[in-house]
Amino acid sequence: MSAAAAVATTTRAVNGVALFERRVGGGPPVVVLHGGPGAHHDYLLPGFDTLAEGRELIYYDQRGGGRSPVERAVPVGWREHVADLEALRADWGLERLTLAGYSWGGLLAMLYAVEHPARVERLALVSPAPVSRAARDEFERRFQARTLAPELQEARRLLRESGLRERDPAAHAARIFELAVAGYFHDPARAMALTPFRVTERTRAEVWASLADFDLRPALRALTLPALVLHGAEDPIPLDSARETADALRAELRVIPACGHVPYVEAPAAFHAALDAFLPRS
Repeated sequence: MSAAAAVATTTRAVNGVALFERRVGGGPPVVVLHGGPGAHHDYLLPGFDTLAEGRELIYYDQRGGGRSPVERAVPVGWREHVADLEALRADWGLERLTLAGYSWGGLLAMLYAVEHPARVERLALVSPAPVSRAARDEFERRFQARTLAPELQEARRLLRESGLRERDPAAHAARIFELAVAGYFHDPARAMALTPFRVTERTRAEVWASLADFDLRPALRALTLPALVLHGAEDPIPLDSARETADALRAELRVIPACGHVPYVEAPAAFHAALDAFLPRS
């Protein structure tokens, strides 16, 4: 991204909620959907912003996360997230959307495409969340095993005994975050390069509860649109899950070797090359 690229932010009211929006770059619009559920767009930066050359990236914090908080009584299931994206599309005055979805954002992009197929131009899915409950359960099992790996357990023990919490609370919090997300990486040391974020637990739980025993594969097979699936070979989300997603969409599957769930941090050159070639640009 050019150092001179302008960044604009606003808050947009749709469906009774206020959603924080951030735009950067210029050219054909690409809507970037962050992961979570219940997270916020900031942790995609600065990696995703490298794609702003020749196109405009539109980010927003989804309802119930980041700078788009909602009252506890406001529903935050998957249907509400899809409805918000459709309301934003209308508010933006765009006939069709190019969607770049990361992790849960990839699944949200697919849910939106299934509900509004005429409104999607193309899909770029980066480390997409599994499209079935069975594959999601396998991801949870794999991630839990990585989190409990002996080397990470030892790192947590050393941190507890280091006295860092008392000496430097900010550094201690940063290290806690790194150890919490290390299981997403092929090289756990790269976790320190990920922009810190937090997940609103109610939103996360309500989205997955609303999906229940989902299986999106049959609905995806009915779609006809250009799609790309980008996945790290060492992602705790099984590569077989990404393969199923690509097969259902008849999409190209790009596998990045020696890379986990966060290719824009762990393999930035491969990430940029794949998406820059696929997404529209001026």
